Amino acid sequence: MGRLSFLRPYGGFSQTRRESSRLLLVVMTDIQELGTILSIWAHPDDEAYLCGGIMAMAAAAGSRVVCVTASRGELGVTDPTRWPPEQLASIREAELAACLRILGVTEHRWLGYPDGGCADVDLDTAADQIAGMIRELAPQTILTFSPDGQTGHPDHIAVHRWTVEAVRGAGIGTLHVVANTQEWLDDQLPQWLELGAIVGDPPVAWTGPLSIDVALTGQLLDRKLAALGAQASQTEALRAVVGEERYREIIRIERFAAFALETARAS
Repeated sequence: MGRLSFLRPYGGFSQTRRESSRLLLVVMTDIQELGTILSIWAHPDDEAYLCGGIMAMAAAAGSRVVCVTASRGELGVTDPTRWPPEQLASIREAELAACLRILGVTEHRWLGYPDGGCADVDLDTAADQIAGMIRELAPQTILTFSPDGQTGHPDHIAVHRWTVEAVRGAGIGTLHVVANTQEWLDDQLPQWLELGAIVGDPPVAWTGPLSIDVALTGQLLDRKLAALGAQASQTEALRAVVGEERYREIIRIERFAAFALETARAS
């Protein structure tokens, strides 16, 4: 399975990049300690890349895992002959369903927003929609993008902002955001830039403590690879360009940091 480290903040949320943490962190030895997980993303394939292993482990351990996706990714055209643009929304919907089956995730919800248009959605409307799900599901753990959106994509950044406001409004669960260490960025970012995967400002290194740190190996990494393979319209080209060994290295790490809502006012 690989190295697993789950860190739980006592007394509230851990630090943002701008402040020092004054919270005691203790190692969580069982993924079930994350409780019910709600993961919230912008497009199909975001969930598999960023927390596919975590969701698979939690589902296998009997925890409830619910995945939420803002849009059907209808603008993500990579090969118009194989995946026609006018059919892409339904194609990606089916791909995501297959991906989640492989990961063992049985609950999924769409927010129903347009691909490429999330930044134009009213913040309160989207946050209220997510807050309603949080109140219904009462998750202990909520996963989403960091403030920079990982790739700088406006949809990713919007989903982060919606989720921050939703968690703050609902007052339920601990929000964890994607956290890239400087070492990981030094290894990955040059290739991301070369491949054009960064569509806005590049991701910023997280310098505070991590709340979830997973390195996948063996059968679990194979399962994540298969789940991503199910979303071929989005993953096949990258996998071919970087090669199988490098692709496995790219996807094996999943890291999150607990996010301090009280200092993170969404704009």
